[in-house]
Amino acid sequence: MEASTPQHAESPRLYVPEPAVVVASSEPTAAERVLRLRRADGRPLDHGPGQFVQVGLFGVGEAPISIASAQAEGDPSFDLCVRRLGRVTGALHRLQPGDAVGIRGPYGRGFRTGTMEGRHVLFIAGGIGIAPLRSLVEHCLSAPERFERLTLLYGARTPADLLFTEDLDAWPRQGLDVRLTVDEGDGAWTGHVGLITTLLEPLEVDPARTTAAICGPPVMYRFVVDALLRKGIPPADIQVSLERRMRCGVGKCGHCAIGDLYACTDGPVFTWETIRNVRGALA
Repeated sequence: MEASTPQHAESPRLYVPEPAVVVASSEPTAAERVLRLRRADGRPLDHGPGQFVQVGLFGVGEAPISIASAQAEGDPSFDLCVRRLGRVTGALHRLQPGDAVGIRGPYGRGFRTGTMEGRHVLFIAGGIGIAPLRSLVEHCLSAPERFERLTLLYGARTPADLLFTEDLDAWPRQGLDVRLTVDEGDGAWTGHVGLITTLLEPLEVDPARTTAAICGPPVMYRFVVDALLRKGIPPADIQVSLERRMRCGVGKCGHCAIGDLYACTDGPVFTWETIRNVRGALA
């Protein structure tokens, strides 16, 4: 379980998409679709938690999408959770099993899993931020004995916006402490209501033995990080995913530049120690 490293450095196929096929498609919410893909040649993607792929459709364009599943032994398929925002993502939402796409990657530096072993791993997700964190959760649950404790704090706007609900039901049986909250409940919701920091503040942690992994909307980061720092967790042990800034995926277009860093190649996962003083990192 070593830290993720870029897998595309000096690749002769850096810009060339490979064919992949949709093997399953589901629509867990009105805005998101989960696609299960497999390379056409059957090779595994060989990705690490927190990495992403560029997904393209001929004549439409391509978009960077976080990988939402861990690399499973003997299973070359991988999941993507796509939020419908524009032309490309809208076209991806229309895909059905058997349809073809082009993929590039996996790209980027993911979560530093090697630094998490023997520690309490605290996953903190907001909205669609659960997607890249799902890859890390599955990675850790594949060998839970390597970790002292595993806790997920996950918040969504409403109960209908919660993603991967089957996983949320199953993960506690595998050793993950799952704590959910929503901004607005409904008639059937009996769980917690409030911002995700209201789950974090009462949580007891040993700051010397805790690593936090965060992914969610930009407005969430500063409040969550401040709460973690107040608990004494060092900035080097707080990992944040900033994949929302990417476009080309290979550090050429400059769209994801954060100071002298590129989210697509130096990230998308950074430690808070690395970006806390970088202007615009959380914009």
